Amino acid sequence: MKWNEFLTEWIIGNPFIINLIKYLVWVIFILISIQILRGMLKKNLPDTATRYKSQKGIEIIGYILLIILSLSFFTGNITDFTLAIGLLSAGLAFTLQELILSVAGSLYIFIVKVYKPGDRIEINGIKGDIIDIDSIYTTMMEIGEWVSSDNYSGRIVKLSNAFVFKGPVYNYSRDFPFIWDEFNLPFRYGSDVELAKELVIKVATETLVEYTSNSMANWKKVVEKYYIEDAQVNPTLAISLTDNWIQFNLRYIVDYKKRRSVKHLLHEKIQREVDKTDGKVVLASTTFELIKIPQLKVEVTQEKA
Repeated sequence: MKWNEFLTEWIIGNPFIINLIKYLVWVIFILISIQILRGMLKKNLPDTATRYKSQKGIEIIGYILLIILSLSFFTGNITDFTLAIGLLSAGLAFTLQELILSVAGSLYIFIVKVYKPGDRIEINGIKGDIIDIDSIYTTMMEIGEWVSSDNYSGRIVKLSNAFVFKGPVYNYSRDFPFIWDEFNLPFRYGSDVELAKELVIKVATETLVEYTSNSMANWKKVVEKYYIEDAQVNPTLAISLTDNWIQFNLRYIVDYKKRRSVKHLLHEKIQREVDKTDGKVVLASTTFELIKIPQLKVEVTQEKA
């Protein structure tokens, strides 16, 4: 018997091989269909959010079909399905534990809603905006590192979804998309303190009125949802005396994405208001002031030749 005839007879006469070929054909068909549908949605849906969610929906449906197809194939051809699955699971758990944790992490992220695309988070010491979540990785646009404040560094970071089980996840935007920020203002001794307090609070209140009003409604929902005490969302001022100046600490609430721009605006407006006081309020700086210069007496003597 020739080799090709033996191979043909072996394949045709073996139901397992036939079913395996059918299974592989269906797997390839589903994977190709997912890519085709994703491409069609990418071209035909103009809205970014709708396009992203639709592509993710197609991907999830495809994975579910593959799982159902795989279960159907194994249950129909393996006599002792429980034993086989047990051995297979033990082997996979040992060799692919990180991958399994990543897949479990992705399910945990979507079900519990730890974060979603568009959120700003900090995880494993890395801070950034979420731009994609798949079954294995979370993709972030990094913030910070060698750039100051909350600016993008330009690097795209991929983190294993398993990290949600290994440490805290700091979410800047879930439930309460505002953060408290603060900075210090040094005023010279001799300045009109009451006038300084009045102008700082006035500038902060007028500049932050939109954030304050919006945050109040959001904060009420947070208080109702979690066991947490009520907090002050209006701008507050704390004064302390130092060796060199009177220090004002301004604390306020702001949108988590506008922290840098708002701080710049507050500094600019406060400086402008201070200049209008005609010297009644003066910002301090680190300087040295000589109160009295000591007199030096120098005697010059000439030696006799």
